[in-house]
Amino acid sequence: MNPSSINSLLLFLMLLFVASEAGFLQHKQDILVYNDLQAGTDLTLHCKSKDDDLGIHVLTYQGNPFEFKFRPHFFGRTLFYCSMEWNGVVHRFDIYDYKRDFDKCERCLWNIKATGPCMLNYSTSKYDICYPWKTTA
Repeated sequence: MNPSSINSLLLFLMLLFVASEAGFLQHKQDILVYNDLQAGTDLTLHCKSKDDDLGIHVLTYQGNPFEFKFRPHFFGRTLFYCSMEWNGVVHRFDIYDYKRDFDKCERCLWNIKATGPCMLNYSTSKYDICYPWKTTA
């Protein structure tokens, strides 16, 4: 590779970095998941996307959240899904779906309740955007 090509490549990489940090690319999403089941009940959480396995995490009732950050896919196809288990029962939910969540939050806070996950509504400052558990068919 000649010096001119190397300089062009370095310039392109620098511009790409500046563009991503300046917001020309998708902003980063920050997801926080809290256990709001009931006192003494631990939540075992396992989240994944098509490309990433975020591992298994155990959350205590109203303790520290599980948090992860990512930059959504440019074409709006990002999906993170989780299995959540407590008291021997497994529930499933798409914790981040680009089509559902991209315009709602950059920092998406979720309270996990027995009836289903509830997202913080920044308009009301309450966890009142609630969804049912996914059913497996």
